[in-house]
Amino acid sequence: MSAGGGNHAAVAIGDSLALLHTQHRIEREAAAHPGQSAPAPTPTAAEIAADPSKLPPASAGSNGTTTPHVSSLSRAEIFAHSRGPDTAILLTGVALAPAGAPEAVKGVINAANMIIGRPYIWGGGHASFYSNGYDCSGSVSFALFGGGLIPRPLTSSDLEHWGAPGPGKWITVYANAGHTFAEIAGLRWDTVGDEKGTGPRWHLMPTSTAGFVVRHPPGL
Repeated sequence: MSAGGGNHAAVAIGDSLALLHTQHRIEREAAAHPGQSAPAPTPTAAEIAADPSKLPPASAGSNGTTTPHVSSLSRAEIFAHSRGPDTAILLTGVALAPAGAPEAVKGVINAANMIIGRPYIWGGGHASFYSNGYDCSGSVSFALFGGGLIPRPLTSSDLEHWGAPGPGKWITVYANAGHTFAEIAGLRWDTVGDEKGTGPRWHLMPTSTAGFVVRHPPGL
């Protein structure tokens, strides 16, 4: 094995160990903070369809912008929407992964669903994945961690250099020094606000990607 290959292998092993360590740390922190609620389990599609109130409520917050964001989607459009076999279904705000999506993508989507409606907190999700609120890069990091794609939270500047360049088939991350968001199985995962407030949630509509570095996890 070449020196370069050995270095890459060492980094991969180190990141795998860090990933396991972080998972154990989250469990320890959750046990050490019984008064603080950890991200709640995601309701199943059947539970949500039978009782939409099971969807965790969205909380208002601030990401520093004074520009209001208003959704143009009707209630019917928000309730259930899919654009194709490789696109996640959006059901009352919760994303349901396509049946044919890779397990890593399903893990990313399931993790993102766990923090829907958490408030926007600058720096949230960086000191630890376990947080009562998340900023843009904290939200993207939490989702990527759920798919086993990163071992530690990354800032938006870190995400400019993460993974491979260009868009991916399943996951594309857009990052610059001031903001980051992701497109995951055709849905936008972002902390920009809508009528429910500002914080991590799914969006059907695309947004401008001008000025963003485009990255993706290799193979996805």
